[in-house]
Amino acid sequence: MNIQGEVAEGFEAVREAFVRNFEVLGDRGAAVAVYRDGRRVVDLWAGPKDADASTGGSAEPWGAGTAQVVRSATKGVAAAVPLLLHQRGLLDLDAPVGSYWPEFKAGGKDRVLVRDLLAHRAGIAALDRSLTPAEAVDGTSGPRAVAGQRPFWEPGTDHGYHAQTYSWLLSELVLRVTGTSIGRWLAAEVTGPLGLDFWIGLPAAEAAAGRVGRVAPVEPPERAGSLRIRPRRNVSEAYADPASLTRRAFAAIDPLPDENAPEYRAAELPASAGTGTARALAGFYAALLDDTEDGGRLFTPRTTALAGTELSAGPDRVLVVNTRFGPGYMLHGAASPLLSPASFGHPGRGGSLAFADPEAGVGFGYVTNALAKSVTADPRAQALVRAVRASL
Repeated sequence: MNIQGEVAEGFEAVREAFVRNFEVLGDRGAAVAVYRDGRRVVDLWAGPKDADASTGGSAEPWGAGTAQVVRSATKGVAAAVPLLLHQRGLLDLDAPVGSYWPEFKAGGKDRVLVRDLLAHRAGIAALDRSLTPAEAVDGTSGPRAVAGQRPFWEPGTDHGYHAQTYSWLLSELVLRVTGTSIGRWLAAEVTGPLGLDFWIGLPAAEAAAGRVGRVAPVEPPERAGSLRIRPRRNVSEAYADPASLTRRAFAAIDPLPDENAPEYRAAELPASAGTGTARALAGFYAALLDDTEDGGRLFTPRTTALAGTELSAGPDRVLVVNTRFGPGYMLHGAASPLLSPASFGHPGRGGSLAFADPEAGVGFGYVTNALAKSVTADPRAQALVRAVRASL
């Protein structure tokens, strides 16, 4: 495997783990980047830009600026928008969502707080009627559906991962507060000023530039040494049961959209359709902590502390494991190990992962085009996290 990029002295273990991901864990095309105290110390990439290069996709190699759809790792970037609005005094996390979005009060949701929405406590993890891919991206059907949906549990009393509905909940809230779509606000206030190649709603110019690779599913090895790769049986059964809340949450868009389709990449779906580079993800999280070589700090120390504050913990009604969430961020735990208990970020189903660790001053981003069956703790990402920990 021809590994491109560089690592700073002391972080050679990350390169070794990255190589092993290709040799043992079945990666096809991927990149990893790490910032430490605002400076990029790891920047590696390898493999083909398209995961399906061997079956008709382009054999063009992954380059320094190659971007990919990162699925739910998008949620962590999107979470910065409501927290920045809160930081600027424009959004009250303790206010009812309905005070900004009156239609949301329907179906017994009048007491759902903004912090409940951000921490997967709103009870709208699924829909009574799934949306088609076209409806999911039209900008109106999704918000209308979640506004009219009755909760699956009493809001605020429990949590369950809002895998797909999070897109319409968060995007409409931001639109009502700012008058601007979440993707445009993010580009104007965050990624644009910092020069980060990450988009919620891929611009036509970027799509035309051919920088975005194709993702594809892969079958992981059963085991890699002593590490068990496949999900536990109860988790697999929950995903297989059409009546389970787990299956219904992930099937809020049915049939599943083509993630390589231009219209999907262009859609502003902050739960699942962000497109970007590992370098951008790591740089974004680094900027939540301090000034970086790319630009100034985004969060005040108070907002950084808020991002890592636990709002939900314990058995997750959707993911069928114990999870921890802050306001928009998944927190370190057994289901999604990050660098330390101080870390906050978000995995993407299938492999991608990005997070910040305030104690270590680390911003981390891993992006892959080989989508495995993992949901919250992909072995490739975890191997890289362990290598970063060993390097500190």
